[in-house]
Amino acid sequence: MKKILVCEDEDVIREFVVINLKRAGYDVVDVNCGEEAIKVFDQMNGNFDVALLDIMMPGIDGFQVCKKLRERSSKLGIIMLSAKTQEMDKVSGLMIGADDYITKPFSPSELVARVDAIYRRVCMTNSKKEDIQFLKSGPFTLNLKSRTIFKNEEPLDLTQVEYQIIEYFLRNQNIALDRQSILNQIWGESYYGDDKIVDVNIRRIRMKIEDEPSNPRYILTIWGFGYKWEAGNQDN
Repeated sequence: MKKILVCEDEDVIREFVVINLKRAGYDVVDVNCGEEAIKVFDQMNGNFDVALLDIMMPGIDGFQVCKKLRERSSKLGIIMLSAKTQEMDKVSGLMIGADDYITKPFSPSELVARVDAIYRRVCMTNSKKEDIQFLKSGPFTLNLKSRTIFKNEEPLDLTQVEYQIIEYFLRNQNIALDRQSILNQIWGESYYGDDKIVDVNIRRIRMKIEDEPSNPRYILTIWGFGYKWEAGNQDN
């Protein structure tokens, strides 16, 4: 299907994005404001694979749209689009549920490559089949068929990226994983961005799974290297 929702208030940029995504084989629905993006998403019952959202828009901005779409779907791929280069803007988008960000100006090849990477991950999430049904670690149970995770039998609300990161950890329990290997596994070897996106997502995951995010028990930082999932014999 390769269906994408594009929300950009600047006509010239929106037309540029739409033309290049259509050439790449995407079925594009484009809108010029956040309110319309949410309306169209609901009207089409969330029938999108990816959403490309500009941050700076009048009315409901891209951050708010991202948050509302993420509340509606954990599997939707979300990419933030912004002229801003400040680190805090990137972190803010990722912390509220975005999967990636593209900073203006960008080339057609970068745009398509980043969207393709998110689309492939969405497809993998929705179609992956496993002979093994569960992965377990301490109080956590990962259901590979339903692509869900539970802590003490209570479901956790994770985005597709967060789920895939935890799955990668649980397949490599007690093994130190460097940032680059996590980046390659989740975002692909052709990812254009930097590895800080890994740190932001780890921080977001800790807020959802740790009893004390500032003193993590399960995802441990290996300073100067990366992270490790500490399986151990945790009490439930």
